[in-house]
Amino acid sequence: MQSDSEAKPSLLRSERFPAILLLIAAVAGLVVANTPIGHDVIELSHLHVGFGAVDLSLTHWVQDGLLVFFFFAVSVELQFELTRGELRSIRRAVQPAIAAAGGVVIPVGIYLAMTAGTAAASGWPVPTATDVAFALGVLAVFGRGLPSSVRVFLLALAILDDIVGIVLIAVLYATDLKIGMLALAFLAVVLFAILSRVQTRHRAPLTIGLIALAVATWVLVLVSGVHPTIAGVLLGLAMAQDRALRTRHALEPWINGLVLPLFAFSAALVPLPKGAGLPPVFWAVFVALPVGKLVGIAAGGWIAQRVLGGHRMPLGDLLAAGALGGIGFTVSLLLANLAFASDAALRDGAILGVLAGSLLALVLAGAFVSWRARHYRTREETP
Repeated sequence: MQSDSEAKPSLLRSERFPAILLLIAAVAGLVVANTPIGHDVIELSHLHVGFGAVDLSLTHWVQDGLLVFFFFAVSVELQFELTRGELRSIRRAVQPAIAAAGGVVIPVGIYLAMTAGTAAASGWPVPTATDVAFALGVLAVFGRGLPSSVRVFLLALAILDDIVGIVLIAVLYATDLKIGMLALAFLAVVLFAILSRVQTRHRAPLTIGLIALAVATWVLVLVSGVHPTIAGVLLGLAMAQDRALRTRHALEPWINGLVLPLFAFSAALVPLPKGAGLPPVFWAVFVALPVGKLVGIAAGGWIAQRVLGGHRMPLGDLLAAGALGGIGFTVSLLLANLAFASDAALRDGAILGVLAGSLLALVLAGAFVSWRARHYRTREETP
């Protein structure tokens, strides 16, 4: 039996504080980049540190290395939802799946319409993502009184959104693909999956073996030309579920307190443009994320409910979920870095668009969620 202190979630396991910490880190990165020391900090972030075939800048150690832990945690949650949770049957998954599809198609359509005929059009994946941790944090802050169905719906569509992001990263941003290395990576994943299911009293050798296979998988995926965060996805899906859930629980404070804030800080190290104004890619992301997600998710959810029947959420609740879905942040920042890796100006404009668009979505979500929560609290208090 747990003690009271053990039963209470730590600050870094809560849904509210990590979202606040992430926002503070992003603001800090943007501020530092635009101070007199900004140039030096950005230059430092480009410093290369490596060994053997692995030679990465400090920024890429965060983006390609530390962020693997985040994607591991996401895929463990995905594995759970697909086997025991809200996505374990087609009937349960179809409504949030259609809403998630709307939340991808509409932002992409808006983005392409605003960037048609320009080099920025290749960044269409940027506004497709939802930051589930951030969205749940906002829901926890403003959503007292909302029915649990809103959280369940948001979690399901955000996880499906993550699947889209993972597929886009794996398919669109592979470079100089080396099939042999990728095959060895899959072999390492298979061995990792087998070893994670071994039951033994000698935990230390087992843990060392799992860590060694995880590191080998990451290195092999990196040198294969596939983005190395996919290693985290493969390992999270392959690991024995109970052991994976315990590992995710142990990693959660580190991911929330270190990995994601470091990534947000490094990704937001962007100097604001002077004189020329903000580029079109900024406006495309800025509009596509909050507006496209809100309209796409709400419309997709509404259509799914009318066509398929089953549990119906009021339109107001769908609008609240859609506004929350517009907080792209972590995965959108990664997609911006990947989509415009060879064009610093477009990359910086897209990153600023993600930050501004996610902030606007946060404000909209706070307003919609507060409105719906107040509606439900008032209805409960009315005799």
